[in-house]
Amino acid sequence: MTTANEVLAWLSRRGTKKQIRELDRYGITAKDPFGFTVGELKNYAKQLGTDHDLAHRLWGTARYEARMLASFVDDPEAVTVKQMNAWASDFDNWAIVDTVCFHLFDRTKHAWSRLPQWARARAEFKKRAAFALIWSLGVHDKSSDDARFIESMELIERAADDGRDYVKKAVDMALRAVGKRNQVLNRAAIEAAEGLASGSDPTAKWIGSRALRELRSPKVQKKWAR
Repeated sequence: MTTANEVLAWLSRRGTKKQIRELDRYGITAKDPFGFTVGELKNYAKQLGTDHDLAHRLWGTARYEARMLASFVDDPEAVTVKQMNAWASDFDNWAIVDTVCFHLFDRTKHAWSRLPQWARARAEFKKRAAFALIWSLGVHDKSSDDARFIESMELIERAADDGRDYVKKAVDMALRAVGKRNQVLNRAAIEAAEGLASGSDPTAKWIGSRALRELRSPKVQKKWAR
């Protein structure tokens, strides 16, 4: 079995300064980056295989790419609520939030239960995680009924006045992802977006207007055309 120290050594040997500079280009503030593309990390994760214990140890290093790898190699079935809350509290940039939510957290049995708590979080990236997770579930969850997504829109509407950049963008994407699942949710999302767009709060208006442009677009509407 591969150890965390072996993974760190592998990363140290192969990282590049060019990819470290790319992080700044995308607004990613990372602790002690090695310098890798996401694609390179995914390929390496395939070599490592699924390993919950390794994921735990990699996360504990607090190194950016090590934590990205942790989300790729962890076993969703072994992830606990305690782990999810701890990792969410550690989130320190938008890229790690989205990667963990889209590649690990949305596949756990605890995903839906985390939304109300994280949506009330004060920390910007922990709060973003609630809406990145709704966004991810909107894309990947093929079994949940519409009622769950309707409930998630209540969280979206309540958070729509949070003007912090990384929160508002995730709220926007969450609303759009829900509204593209099916015709029923599309109508519900459009109604929610109309309410936001017609209000006085500038952040809510921004979210509502952007969501409406996509949700009403011919590209989306033709999905339900008969």
